[in-house]
Amino acid sequence: MNDSDHAELTLQEYVGVLRGWRIPILLLLVLATSGAAVAAYVLPKKYTASVLISPVANSGSSGLLSGLNSMVSQIGGLASLAGISQTTDSTKAESLATLESEELTDAYIEQNNLLPVIFRSKWDSKRGVWIDQDPRHIPTLWQANQYFKKRVRDVTADSKTGLVTLKITWTDPATAAKWANDLVRMTNQYRRDKAIQESERNVSFLTSEAAKTDVVGVKQAIYSILQNEISKMMLARGNEEYALKVIDPATPPERPSSPLPLYWTVGAFFITLGLCMMAAFLRATIGHRTQIRDTAS
Repeated sequence: MNDSDHAELTLQEYVGVLRGWRIPILLLLVLATSGAAVAAYVLPKKYTASVLISPVANSGSSGLLSGLNSMVSQIGGLASLAGISQTTDSTKAESLATLESEELTDAYIEQNNLLPVIFRSKWDSKRGVWIDQDPRHIPTLWQANQYFKKRVRDVTADSKTGLVTLKITWTDPATAAKWANDLVRMTNQYRRDKAIQESERNVSFLTSEAAKTDVVGVKQAIYSILQNEISKMMLARGNEEYALKVIDPATPPERPSSPLPLYWTVGAFFITLGLCMMAAFLRATIGHRTQIRDTAS
């Protein structure tokens, strides 16, 4: 290859190609922007409802246990055996994990019969049956859970404030807000029930162990933990926002979150323009090199 093959494409040549393509480019821009605008108006609107929450750290037995000093050292193994946690750093993470868990989502979908709602295109609302009765094509709870996780629910945490935002995106604004508030409420109920069950189990265990010992120090330590477990149980029973405190509940949004006609139209314009300019540059480069080779030959 000789040096003439490496001659650079001049701006004038590039502009000349653009001018030659101006009519096709204009037509493509009109078609792309018009199509994007029409699609944005025709496609179903989606609304995003948000609820702002703060994970609650229920300290439970850790505060009391840290103050028992020598008595805890005597029964530390006993507390561990009873299943009493001495750390609370993970409680917030557990609450958020519960909020996003498949178990909670499955339960909510089942309780509210959301399979026909999530897969409404496959559901015959008049007859109340699936359009395709083939068992292989009937949506499953697992599929609904995956769809919910990828397209409906979004959970983000602010590392600075510690606040968490749960977003639900759906075609109906009232439904989106209801699902968001319901999931937070259901998470709190789940965590409350679990805490009560654990405390009841611990109370039963500790009461049994206290009856087995005559050592005053050990018995006092057991009763101290027992009192704390009873306090935990009372706290769980009397606190509806046991795991997640609602700072700002979700309300039905008035404006859709997608599709947005203006964004779609502007985006289609610049994307199409960019592709056309790239195509023009490639066409000019190829033509330029071909002309140089023809001249050289």
